Amino acid sequence: MQDLKISLITVCYNAESTISRTIESVIAQNFENIELIIIDGGSTDNTVRCINQYKNHVSLFLSEPDKGIYDAMNKGINLASGDIIGTLNADDFFANNDVLKSVGDAFIQHDPEIVYGDLDYVNDEGRVIRKWRSKQYFYGMFNWGWMPPHPTFYCRRDLFEKHGSYSLELGSAADYELMLRFMHVYRLKAVYIDKVLVKMNIGGISNKNIGNRLKALFYDFKAMQNHDLSLPIVSLAFKPLRKITQYLNGRQ
Repeated sequence: MQDLKISLITVCYNAESTISRTIESVIAQNFENIELIIIDGGSTDNTVRCINQYKNHVSLFLSEPDKGIYDAMNKGINLASGDIIGTLNADDFFANNDVLKSVGDAFIQHDPEIVYGDLDYVNDEGRVIRKWRSKQYFYGMFNWGWMPPHPTFYCRRDLFEKHGSYSLELGSAADYELMLRFMHVYRLKAVYIDKVLVKMNIGGISNKNIGNRLKALFYDFKAMQNHDLSLPIVSLAFKPLRKITQYLNGRQ
């Protein structure tokens, strides 16, 4: 594991205003063995032109229509050759230059199957609006609405072969369902890195309007039912309540 290779999957669509920041945060990492895979959904703006400016740092680039963000992630997973897979999408960027080194060290030192950390949501001016602090996972936390921030989630590549990839049937809850499946259902060993790994632009499709928010809750509940959480309605209630604390922390 000393020659650990991390495959980083970046999914984008019409992201000309943010994709350069994302790629530059990868280039700046103090970790050499990175496979950067960019999956573009067929952008109609200058996203592809921006990406081509960094072609010497991009291992694989695919631009074509897809069925959404999780279909694109699955494409990236199928193309990846690294020992470890993580995602860093076009609205995300690494919090500092040592993130992937910290991730790699955690896999080498503790031999887990999953590693995750903390995340900050920032506004367009870069000010922190919401602080997502995960804490070390123990079995049963998903029953109380807990989940790690997906942009900080790294796992061994063979887990996708053993336990499946992102479900396209669960809409915006596909990332939640995959982490629930890996950590709660299969009880895979997870290690928490107690620091901010990623900064992410505030917003997101599931939060754009009340209709999207209700649809997201429906998909969350469906994922909870599929995996027999002890009290899905309690899990569903606590999941959005955790965001209130994150916003309050962001104001400190």
